[in-house]
Amino acid sequence: KKKLEKKKLEKKSEEELRRLSVELRFLEQTAEAIQSRINMVNAVITDLTYTSMALDGLEKEKENSELLVPIGGNSYIKAKLENPDKVIVGMGAGISVEKTLQEAKEIIKKRLENLEKTRMSLQQQLAQVAERIGEDREKFEKLVAELRGEKAQQNV
Repeated sequence: KKKLEKKKLEKKSEEELRRLSVELRFLEQTAEAIQSRINMVNAVITDLTYTSMALDGLEKEKENSELLVPIGGNSYIKAKLENPDKVIVGMGAGISVEKTLQEAKEIIKKRLENLEKTRMSLQQQLAQVAERIGEDREKFEKLVAELRGEKAQQNV
């Protein structure tokens, strides 16, 4: 009868191990997805920070100032600034709108604030998932140790 109970307990432990293993895999994938989103948000924050700095620099320029405009690949073209107070701002979905310099700066500032909130939220989610992964790993290792101990006793 004791052997039968041990077998039941062992079977239950093995099922729990499988469940924990599946849950750990799922949590690790979730953590990777959240980290990927954090990386994307960080890239957009960096881009908008450069945009904000460019707009600050533009504020100091006079009409008809000559500027170097980046075209990618560390290359630039020379351009004359026709109107330093007009900026074309992308609104999403391929739509751009002409705004004053101050309006553009405000739009960029708001986007940065929203992205910071998003990043903080994602970092909290990641911390929660990481904590859960730690708890599950602990349970998993404890169960493995218990099962090894039981198997060692059976072999005596």
